[in-house]
Amino acid sequence: MSETQIIDASDPSDQNKVIEQIVELLEAGECVALPTETVYGLGADAFNPEAVARVFAAKERPEFDPLIVHVGSYEQVDEVADVPEELKEVVGKLMKAHWPGPLTIVLPKKECIPDIVTSGLPSVAVRMSAHPIMKAVVRKLGKPIAAPSANRFGRISPTSASAVEKELSGRIPMIVDGGACREGLESTIIRPEYAPEEAGKKGVILHLLRAGPITSEMLQRFGKVIKPKKIRAKDAPEAPGQLASHYAPVTPLRLVKNACDFHPEPGKKYGLLSYCGSEKAGFVDAHDWAVVEQLSPGKGKLAEAAVRFFFALRLLDESGVDEIIAEPVSETGLGVAIMDKLRRASLR
Repeated sequence: MSETQIIDASDPSDQNKVIEQIVELLEAGECVALPTETVYGLGADAFNPEAVARVFAAKERPEFDPLIVHVGSYEQVDEVADVPEELKEVVGKLMKAHWPGPLTIVLPKKECIPDIVTSGLPSVAVRMSAHPIMKAVVRKLGKPIAAPSANRFGRISPTSASAVEKELSGRIPMIVDGGACREGLESTIIRPEYAPEEAGKKGVILHLLRAGPITSEMLQRFGKVIKPKKIRAKDAPEAPGQLASHYAPVTPLRLVKNACDFHPEPGKKYGLLSYCGSEKAGFVDAHDWAVVEQLSPGKGKLAEAAVRFFFALRLLDESGVDEIIAEPVSETGLGVAIMDKLRRASLR
């Protein structure tokens, strides 16, 4: 194992020097952990298949699971994707409304994108991050960056540099500390399709492939939103983050719908992932929990719960309990993405 350097990028006066160090490593075919507004990503030059292979190796990620390609400008989209003529208007509107930001758009790929990036699929998942460090790195490199989450495959996504260090220390040359991620959940992924007969007046279907910070309610004005289908273990993903079992702690996690359905086994230590710690839900008082972590303490606000989700889950995973019991959240807005991740985490 090699030594992993951690660089603090919080001082604006040092950022140009930091950006140059990052780009130097990327140009040499290395991969680097970078902050985004959603979660930390493990980035490599998207045009360099050997560099991208290092990402897969560091994460122990199966090569059938495609990566997101991060661009630094609207013009750079044309370097990686062929936007069909009938979709140019809606794709342009989506980018104007939600880029830079936590929205990934799946489009037909250009031949310059190596098959390892897209897992052999004819499409590429494209996003423009709002994080100033990721944006600056992409622009300085002058090439798109392929970057999945900076954690070992299937594990809890990292929302801080310290979480990346626990996951990948010794596996990668550099972690760039840009502070905590402000969104806390991976980007929403959509695939637009021109289908006037099915979509009616809008003419476009937006297939929601992964729920995230850009909710289906926010997307409805751009087209008819088709919500994610239930992913089975045998299904091959058509976009990142679609595998049935994902986002999982090492500690077994169980999603329990009602507190009365929880029956503890004697001698086992349990931790509770609570929405807001409300006694009304019945979970807090249902057991003498070894640890309780609340997603939105006392408030029950989904935006706060989303930001704290992976952080709280990681604390429970490291607490030494035998099993994590997860309380459901309201399945509206951001709650759709949180519940999707809880269901996938519970399948391990």
